[in-house]
Amino acid sequence: MIRLKALGAMLSLVEFFLSMTSFLWAVEGVIYKGPDAAGVYCHLKFPTIREDTLFSGHPELKDPSDGDIHDFYGPCDYDPLGKEEVLRQRADLQRERRRRYGSD
Repeated sequence: MIRLKALGAMLSLVEFFLSMTSFLWAVEGVIYKGPDAAGVYCHLKFPTIREDTLFSGHPELKDPSDGDIHDFYGPCDYDPLGKEEVLRQRADLQRERRRRYGSD
């Protein structure tokens, strides 16, 4: 009986630590990662990509203290430096430049 209680306590600890893995294994640069009940979609907050690295082969995130933070809802494995995000931020930057400085 004592062994079963010890096993139960150990399993509870393992379950607790496994529930925290979404926070421990978060992609570098992610400020906040809150999964939904099913764990399929997440609410993510991460800094934008620095403009001077956006069109390079090695984009880098801005410092979170700059305050330029994306509020994103989508797949939990979303990479803020992945191809999809880089293309989206490039399009946003080009659209902003056209709006600010006129067409082309």
